[in-house]
Amino acid sequence: MDRPLRIVQWATGRTGTRSLQAVIDHPHLDLVGVWVHSPEKVGLDAGQLCGRPPTGVHATHSIDEILELDADCVLYMAQGCDIDALSRILASGKNVVSSRFEFLHPPSMDPHDREVLERACSLGASSLHGTGSSPGFVTEALPLVLLSIQRRLELLTIDEFADMRAVKSPQMLFTHMCFGRPLADFDPASVKAKVGFAQSLRLVGDAVGRPLDAIITSTEVAGPKQPIEVHGRTLSPHMIAAQRTTVAGFHDGDEILRFRANWYCTSEVNADWEMREVGWRIQLEGDSPLDIAITNPVSPEILGDVAPNKTPFRIVNAIPYVCAAPPGIRTTLDLPQIIPHLAP
Repeated sequence: MDRPLRIVQWATGRTGTRSLQAVIDHPHLDLVGVWVHSPEKVGLDAGQLCGRPPTGVHATHSIDEILELDADCVLYMAQGCDIDALSRILASGKNVVSSRFEFLHPPSMDPHDREVLERACSLGASSLHGTGSSPGFVTEALPLVLLSIQRRLELLTIDEFADMRAVKSPQMLFTHMCFGRPLADFDPASVKAKVGFAQSLRLVGDAVGRPLDAIITSTEVAGPKQPIEVHGRTLSPHMIAAQRTTVAGFHDGDEILRFRANWYCTSEVNADWEMREVGWRIQLEGDSPLDIAITNPVSPEILGDVAPNKTPFRIVNAIPYVCAAPPGIRTTLDLPQIIPHLAP
């Protein structure tokens, strides 16, 4: 980079706040704008929003104000995916790196949405890239590295283990993620994240010459063996205290790629599931078998502050690569390996 890149932070929730901190602290990035959803945040200094000194950049809820800014990249971290807003941002000439999972594998996208976003990229000569820790790093970047020492793959399994007690938002846990609801009322269709994992698996399958002809998803739930307290609520054995979502990808009738999300409020559940500490387990069955465990070597007291860094930091590190990419929806396969310029 021959000059600092000018960055806009779009939304300042749990992930957006951390990326905002990283942008402010980064020696080669300049914050020029912040879009917020909540009216009470409008007008506040960006530093005030994320625990940093004043920056002189004040938050707005106006997309028109954001579009008027001279910015290289927008970090789009909204809770939902607003295709109209995204297309306007891209058409204005601003690249976008996002935590959203709807465009990890363009052929899997809704055809209309893909057309709208591709047209916007063409108009603005801009690029759009979605990534994060999961899906993203552990479902795409890391598997592709591990597969580089294989010649024959039987099955790649990625198990994710996440203790939901680290989620500090009760609304996120109980309303959006369905924990604490009666087991009998659980609707597997409510698990939205599997869309992103399915796109990631398709991307990996395409990359290694094994395109997936079918993806089967399923979600199981379990209650705690004993009542537990989570965010001031009691979860009894008939309530959801753990979820296991499996996304299985098939090539020529054989399952070759599998992602399994094990999300729990306690490891003591009424189900015969493997429960591990927070992190990932990656198993490769083939002619160069591997079994890798990735954990967080920090105390439980600070885990909730450390573990969420993975998604926003990968997004921030991807900024210069996305800004340099040709216009269009860019995937992990289109970009070079993401290498960070580390903080001092």
